[in-house]
Amino acid sequence: MTLSADQAAWAHSGFAWAGMALGAAMWRATLRGQPTGGALAPGNFAVLVGLLLGAALGNKGVFLIERPDVALEMWRGQPVWPGQSIVGGLLGGLIGVEIAKKLTGQTRSTGDAMVWPIAVGLAIGRIGCFLAGLHDDTYGLPTSLSWGVDFGDGISRHPTQLYEIAVVLPLGWALSRSRFATPGLAFKLFLNAYLLWRFAVEFLKPVPVAYPLGLSGIQWTCLAALAVYLPLTRRATRQTA
Repeated sequence: MTLSADQAAWAHSGFAWAGMALGAAMWRATLRGQPTGGALAPGNFAVLVGLLLGAALGNKGVFLIERPDVALEMWRGQPVWPGQSIVGGLLGGLIGVEIAKKLTGQTRSTGDAMVWPIAVGLAIGRIGCFLAGLHDDTYGLPTSLSWGVDFGDGISRHPTQLYEIAVVLPLGWALSRSRFATPGLAFKLFLNAYLLWRFAVEFLKPVPVAYPLGLSGIQWTCLAALAVYLPLTRRATRQTA
C-alpha cells in the first residue's frame, strides 16, 4: 500500500515518537534500584534534559547539513521546515549529555544504559521511515535483488530502512549484554559501529546534495565524528585490556 504525503508524515512522526517514548521508558527502567536514583533524580534529570535538548538541535542541524538547499530556502524566508537526522540526534544528544554532566559535576559514565533503548528506538523509527516510502529520504537506490521493494513508483529499491533494523538490533543487544571493565565502552563501540554503518549504507541511497568526493552531508558528518570519537574508543579499549 502506498501512503499519501499526509499519511506518510503521520506514520513517520508516529513511529519516531513511539520509538523515542519506548526508548526513554526502557532507559528509566534500567535506573530503578541503582544508587543514582531514578530518572528524576537531580543528576539523571540533568542528563535527560541535556540529551533531549542536544538531540533536538543536532537532529535538525545535521539534516540541514545534508540538505543545504532546504537551509537556503529557509534563509530566503520560504515556509519550509527541516526534516530529521538520526545521526544528528545521536551526536547532538551525546554533546548535550556531556555538557549537562560538566555543568553538574558528574564524572560517571551514563552511556552504557542507553545502548539497548537507543537500538530499539532506532528500529521502531525506521519502521515509520519504511512506511513513508518515497515521501521520506531514507529509501535506497534501484536494485535487481529479489528483496527489493517498490515504494510506489514502479522501481524496485534497496529497503535500506529494513537493513538498518537488521543491523542495530543485534548490535545493540550484543553490546548491552557485554560486561566491559571500562564504563561507557559499550556505548562508544555502539556509536562508532553505527557511524561506520551509516557511512557505508549511504552509498545505497540517492545523494540529495553532493559534497566533496561525491559524498553526502551525512557521510562527511559521520567521518568527522569518527575522527573525534574513534581515538577516545581506542583509549577506553586499552584501559579494558
